[in-house]
Amino acid sequence: MSGTATIRIDLEKIEENFRTLARLLPGLDLLAVTKMTCGSPAVARAALAGGAVALGDPRLVNLARLRDHGVQAPLWLLRSPTLQQADEVIRLADVSLESELDTVRALAAAAARIGAVHRVVCMVDVGDLREGVLPAELLRFVTATDALPHIVVEGVGVNLTCFGAIMPTPENLGQVAALADEAQRVLGRPLVVSGGNSGTLPLALAGGLPPGITSLRIGESFLLGVNTLTREPLLPELHLDAFVLEAPVIECQVKPSRPIGVSAQDMMGAVPVFADRGLRRRAILPLGRQDVVPEQVRPLDPRVEVLGASSDHLILDVEAVDPPPKPGDRFSFTLGYAALLQAFTSEYVDKEYVHSRDDHVSLPESGVGEGAEERADEEKE
Repeated sequence: MSGTATIRIDLEKIEENFRTLARLLPGLDLLAVTKMTCGSPAVARAALAGGAVALGDPRLVNLARLRDHGVQAPLWLLRSPTLQQADEVIRLADVSLESELDTVRALAAAAARIGAVHRVVCMVDVGDLREGVLPAELLRFVTATDALPHIVVEGVGVNLTCFGAIMPTPENLGQVAALADEAQRVLGRPLVVSGGNSGTLPLALAGGLPPGITSLRIGESFLLGVNTLTREPLLPELHLDAFVLEAPVIECQVKPSRPIGVSAQDMMGAVPVFADRGLRRRAILPLGRQDVVPEQVRPLDPRVEVLGASSDHLILDVEAVDPPPKPGDRFSFTLGYAALLQAFTSEYVDKEYVHSRDDHVSLPESGVGEGAEERADEEKE
């Protein structure tokens, strides 16, 4: 066991979560988004085993990791590349989400250089105001894209909830479906109609998805088991603890609950305010804002309270824990989306892959580094 912070990733629970969603949504193709785990090949394989039809990630380095580790699945680039990345996109991605014709032209030129064909999902913006052409421009963009040599329009897509926090509804997704239907008539062939991310799952599970939506790109809901619109459990049968963060105590002492002296700004540029609760036992863990978002760190022990964090220290109130913790004792936490994303990205947090009914598979500190998957396979043999 690591002497510092470790994320324990239960691959069996991840696979079961994806399988549950795929079973309940038989008419939809579900693409697994690997961004939150930095393109982890082990997590990708668990999602594929659960029924994912493809894998998606916004970062080319993560797609390269999946390719390098021999993951067999169509790969989608979920963020439009820079013009300078066009050759790398053609090498790594089967499909990319696009909204700028200049970028698609660069992809066409890169594909022509190696005699490849690249598929594009044309993104439309129906209100969230992140990526996508406006609805009135979609048909023009689709036809111009499909006319380029070495480029094929794979489908029409939308993103919601990520920037403007606009909820998927029958109305805005119905608009996407209608636009996609018009594009299909013009091109004379069926298209993938990608109806957004995990935020669309509640509508789909309730049977309210408009006809014509054929695919969703999901990440947080199958990884953490939550409804991303509320952060409440999405379904009773989904695991909420596929990822558990553990860290040891490095100090545990009784101290005043309110700092002593004149307050200035903390490391985040804020002036903190503390309630005076008298003397309280506090524990410190080697885990800080460089590694997690402390506001989304949830102790598994209900007697523990997260007080906050500096860049490298997580401060807990453990007054109710009996017997009192001592250095070396470990506490466990589940994590929210932002906390898990940051912890998985941190090179200072170890990653350990486990199976609920199997021996654990430890990976090196980065968890997703070169050769990690091969070393894990060797440990299992």
